[in-house]
Amino acid sequence: MALPATTKEYFWTKIGAIENLSSRERRLPHVKSHEVLVKIHAVSLQYRDLMFGLGIYPVSLDHLIPCSDMAGEIISVGEDAGSEWKKGDRVCANFAADHIAGEISPEIQNTSYGGPIHGVLTQYKAFRPHSLVRIPEHLSFEEASTLPCAALSAYNALTGPSPVKGGDTVLILGTGGVSIHGLQFSLASGATVIATSSSDEKLKIATKLGAKHVINYNKTPEWHEKVLELTNGRGVDHVLEIGGQGTLEKSAKSIRFGGWIHAIGLIGGSGDMPADVMFNTIWKSCFIRGIMVGSVAQFKNMNRLLALHPEATRPVIDKVFPFEEARQAFEYLQSQSSCRKDCD
Repeated sequence: MALPATTKEYFWTKIGAIENLSSRERRLPHVKSHEVLVKIHAVSLQYRDLMFGLGIYPVSLDHLIPCSDMAGEIISVGEDAGSEWKKGDRVCANFAADHIAGEISPEIQNTSYGGPIHGVLTQYKAFRPHSLVRIPEHLSFEEASTLPCAALSAYNALTGPSPVKGGDTVLILGTGGVSIHGLQFSLASGATVIATSSSDEKLKIATKLGAKHVINYNKTPEWHEKVLELTNGRGVDHVLEIGGQGTLEKSAKSIRFGGWIHAIGLIGGSGDMPADVMFNTIWKSCFIRGIMVGSVAQFKNMNRLLALHPEATRPVIDKVFPFEEARQAFEYLQSQSSCRKDCD
């Protein structure tokens, strides 16, 4: 079968508004001998994609193709691309193409899709083989497309220097993608989960997924006090902190002595660091660890966990849009992004 000559893709004509997201059909660039060509079947939107489009994150590329998270099928393998991949393999691309293993660096950071380099909101794209990871057999393309950023960030957080273990208590802020994956991974590891949200309906979902305790922080503004009550004053072992400055102070009050706060997002806003964050960090000898997604090696390890617990860790998909409605998908994401205030 002849390879496609063109691809349809989305790009930002200029930064600042969703209305500037446009589509075009262009000639598919020549696939180099060390690359593989992938037909992209599904793309998952992240709040980061919206931040680039709205100019909250700086963009250095003209006509940036958005999005970092995809799942697809290899349709061609270059003659110098090695023997690991073959036509028909189902794959995801790692968030940062060159983050193979170990620590991240500025150079690796600059290979992140949908920001420093063009993203994956296109029908066909060439990838370097080392950036690809095989999709677990039990997952659909739509489910697998949620893995590169949201799932891997949660996995990296919970399997870091002090991995979550049976008997731990994990505090999950909000019910977004990272949070739900974190809830599932915590439960698969034998931990107890406390989940927060501003929505009772979303808390019902968290309960159905296995959260033992839920807190509506609109109804309980001093939610850290409830967390301490639920843990008999001890505090939690881990916090998946996606709120940033808006929630970090209460996360620091919720953590146990020597516990881990995993800083993943800023959707609760930014600003000056509350003084109580530093006080509690010092007083409790706790750790605040920044999470920038993860490596190919971690991705492969995560997929083994997914295969071991296929139903307990199955990605939860809110809504699916056809490729032709990508702008509507961004608008829907933005409509949910009052989460900058309520961390959902």
